[in-house]
Amino acid sequence: MAFTLSATNTLIQISCSSNSSSPFIFKPLKLPPFWPWQKVKMGPLSVSPMGFGTWAWGNQLLWGYQPSMDAELQQAFDLAVENGINLFDTADSYGTGRLNGQSEKLLGKFIREFQDKAPRQNDIVIATKFAAYPWRLTSSQFVNACRSSLDRLQIDKLGIGQLHWSTANYAPPQELALWDGLVAMYEKGLVRAVGVSNYGPKQLVKIHDYLKARGVPLCSAQVQFSLISMGKEQQEIKNICDELGIRLISYSPLGLGMLSGKYSPSKLPSGPRAFLFRRILPGLEPLLIALKEIAERREKTMPQVAINWCICKGTVPIPGIKTVKQVEDNLGALGWRLSLDEQLQLENAAAESPRRMIQNIFQTR
Repeated sequence: MAFTLSATNTLIQISCSSNSSSPFIFKPLKLPPFWPWQKVKMGPLSVSPMGFGTWAWGNQLLWGYQPSMDAELQQAFDLAVENGINLFDTADSYGTGRLNGQSEKLLGKFIREFQDKAPRQNDIVIATKFAAYPWRLTSSQFVNACRSSLDRLQIDKLGIGQLHWSTANYAPPQELALWDGLVAMYEKGLVRAVGVSNYGPKQLVKIHDYLKARGVPLCSAQVQFSLISMGKEQQEIKNICDELGIRLISYSPLGLGMLSGKYSPSKLPSGPRAFLFRRILPGLEPLLIALKEIAERREKTMPQVAINWCICKGTVPIPGIKTVKQVEDNLGALGWRLSLDEQLQLENAAAESPRRMIQNIFQTR
């Protein structure tokens, strides 16, 4: 037996390999609200309701990357695109040591190798972030950084060019160069849209107003946003995004894996994450219990519930992927929606949990 579901959401056809000569055809009453091919607006772009992050692609220190993983990374990418995911987040600083920029190189390679199989490849939106290195002091240096990313990706134009972080906390004079760099990228046609990452509410309003005065719309703001990192400031950022028409991208929606259900105080990940998990996991018991309870009731996994919560909050989550299994699991976060009672249950459990994710050191106010 095989079945196909049309992307127009109008017809389901089931073909049975029996003696019947004609397939069964019926029209569904209503499809769930979040299927990958049902896109959401992000400035001038249409993106899947969930994207994927590529921080691990080239990162040996935190994620244990080895070039031998490339074949499965390609399979994971292919599976994501085949199932309607078209937003991929990367950065020019992703990759450790000699592998700096490896994430962009792999992403570009995977897109090229997928072209023959995917007529939709032109719909792929690459959002890359530019590091505010101390030697990047002029707008032209950020334009050059953008051109270098385009070279690594081997594409002509980025979907979204993003500032990786603000320098307002430690080098305020450099901040204007960052903003002018975004303007220059946009005006030169190197990016279709611009965004920011790790900007707090005050700086977010400032850069929005500055870019607006220059005729450049701010389409996205990326922030650490999950059940263990949503505090007063995150909610303020979300409210500002809603008010100003900025799409919030939630990175680390699984708290680096703490909400995956795979780990416990006696079962920690390898590498530097173990230190962080040892500090935080023991204080997450109320939340982990609630995640597990809802997952079992819904016949979902804990990561699927945690990611779906981010979607229900109106954000576009970008969980990181390294394996085909992770893509398969994360795709299960789409096609359904937590009830308001379930969302409240998770948020109350999070409030009862005495530990929170450590704030990104680059996050501004």
